[in-house]
Amino acid sequence: MTDILDMPDDVKISSPWAKLGLFLRLIGAGFLGLVVISLIFGALPDPVTKSSLMLKLLQMLSTIVLFGVPAFFYARMTYQRRPLYHLGFRPASRRNFYLLAALLLLFAFPLEAWLGVVNRRIPLPGWMIRSEEAQDRQVVALLAVKSSLDIFFNLVVVAIIPGIFEEMCFRGVLQDLLIKLTRRPWLGIFFSAFIFSFMHFQFLGFLPRLFLGILLGSAYWYSGSLWTAILAHCLFNGIQVLALNYMPATMNDTNPSIPAYTVVISAVVVTAMLVVMRKQSFRSIDNPVQWR
Repeated sequence: MTDILDMPDDVKISSPWAKLGLFLRLIGAGFLGLVVISLIFGALPDPVTKSSLMLKLLQMLSTIVLFGVPAFFYARMTYQRRPLYHLGFRPASRRNFYLLAALLLLFAFPLEAWLGVVNRRIPLPGWMIRSEEAQDRQVVALLAVKSSLDIFFNLVVVAIIPGIFEEMCFRGVLQDLLIKLTRRPWLGIFFSAFIFSFMHFQFLGFLPRLFLGILLGSAYWYSGSLWTAILAHCLFNGIQVLALNYMPATMNDTNPSIPAYTVVISAVVVTAMLVVMRKQSFRSIDNPVQWR
């Protein structure tokens, strides 16, 4: 295997800055595609645009066009062979990394929830709060459930599609580029997680999403496989979808109750699991080495 910091022999574009410029142009094209989709959607009759199924379809298309398509064409235009392999679609260096990545995010739930409480206590401009409230209303409409089939569609729209295509974009491309540009894996992981959180434009949840982005980036870096981050991302979002439908009280952010001891335990376990992944990895956060 080739390390993320080494130069593959089938690369078409060698300069990280040129790669970044290409990726930004592709993201810009994705935004234009999103505008076109929105215009087409807006031209449809109200009963159609307000239907739950159409909202789900629009959400799926938006995620794929904005994140998945630019990432795929970036890989196709950057590497001569195996573009998906270079995006991170390859086996993990150790099989247990799949389980470790999933458990990492599961044990992170209390700490993530506590960061959400902290985030909501930070004074924010009125336009941010209004934007957040508008998005919350859209999410409620999106996740409206009338039958068990709706829950399946919700898992596809909120868990599976974002888990695959957001990871392609933010970990498979952006994190790779930022690590190469900074020559510091931790910086690359942090900045890609920051952009990942910012691009959701949900500022009341910025800190917990930043935290999750760092965990996903660490899982990808240590394992060498994007599948570990995808699995963890899908599982985390999927649990939230199921909890929203079957245990709605646990997803109430208005007056959350998070015992301090669960936050401490979560922080300790997450730290311990990152240490375990670091020790089992062929890569080092502090001193990157080539795959053996």
